[in-house]
Amino acid sequence: MSKKRDIAIIGIGMTKFGELFNQSYDDLVRDAATLAIKDAGIAMEDIQAAWLSTAFPEIGVFKGRSGMDLCEPLNLYDIPVTRVSNFCASGADAIRNAANALAAGECDVAMALGVEKLRDRTPQDSIVKMMVELTHPFYQKGFTAAGTFAVYANRIMHEYGVTKEDIANISVKNHYHGTLNDKAHHRIACTLEQVLASPMVADPLTVMDSCPTTDGAACVIMLRAEDVNKTKHRPVYIDGIGLSIATGWDLPFFDTKHDFLSFKATQNAAKMAYSQAGITKPIDEIDLVEVHDCFSIVELLTYEDLGLCKPGEAKDMIRGKATQLGGQIPVNVSGGLLSCGHPVGATGVRMVVEVASHLRGDAGERQVIGAKKGITHNIGGPGAIASVIVLNIEN
Repeated sequence: MSKKRDIAIIGIGMTKFGELFNQSYDDLVRDAATLAIKDAGIAMEDIQAAWLSTAFPEIGVFKGRSGMDLCEPLNLYDIPVTRVSNFCASGADAIRNAANALAAGECDVAMALGVEKLRDRTPQDSIVKMMVELTHPFYQKGFTAAGTFAVYANRIMHEYGVTKEDIANISVKNHYHGTLNDKAHHRIACTLEQVLASPMVADPLTVMDSCPTTDGAACVIMLRAEDVNKTKHRPVYIDGIGLSIATGWDLPFFDTKHDFLSFKATQNAAKMAYSQAGITKPIDEIDLVEVHDCFSIVELLTYEDLGLCKPGEAKDMIRGKATQLGGQIPVNVSGGLLSCGHPVGATGVRMVVEVASHLRGDAGERQVIGAKKGITHNIGGPGAIASVIVLNIEN
């Protein structure tokens, strides 16, 4: 796969994430897109192709089943618009498709927008219910995301001496970071004792180790680097994009070679993105990372899968505060999914907006000083699908 650094992001925008009962799906699309268009300094009619990321149109508001649901609120017709759904990597995949279309010369100005409304539904219409009713009639009974990742948590605790406190401290760190982000769903700091004492979901993961379901939208506008006008635009360049599907829904639990200490999809996606970006030692070359902390344990495992440390050393990074704002390599200074929430189709785009803000120096109180290069990471399913994107302020 060729390098992607000939692609530039020139506009970014996102809504607040949260329980947005006063805003419709169309409202969120319109707000995020309008902010990104204004930031890019272009007009809506300049967009030549767009990608809409909505992972779960089957629940809640029944929107996002086709690109039509992007066209209508923006009055953006007569261009190709594609709906992308790839579980939690949907937003990142929308960006990947837009980048590929630009690189291929199929369009000159592209939009990638992620949006999800997960709060406009009753508890009986949950994602868990959807999995039980619409996927495998036997294997999905009793299947939950928390239960899946709890298996990994128990395994890494047994193998590497990780403690419940180590896992819970991911939540403490990210909830602190969330207090600095006015777009986050939750902006309340918490203590280690509060995380450990919160209700158990799937041992050892508690409620406060788990991200909330959320409403929100985020958008990026992209050009080829050769078309950037640096007196008009504030570009952030895409150095590399990796996407990997390494397993099916149930394979990890039936694969005798799987050790439950890592996610092959993340490792594969990182290898692709790093190769394109020329990264050989990420801990020294990357300034900040946004990882998919749907549960605290996933962030801990991802330190190792992204090559930020050796196997077994992730606990040392959290104990030494290396991944806290001001540390060696800050991770999830946005507050992560644990604080921002997880409107699934929007999350991958939100992460790119976050990292781009730091590279531009616009992140306010949570700014990573001097940041020039950053990574975003998404993982979906039982560790089946992963995306890694490398962003750079310099071309």
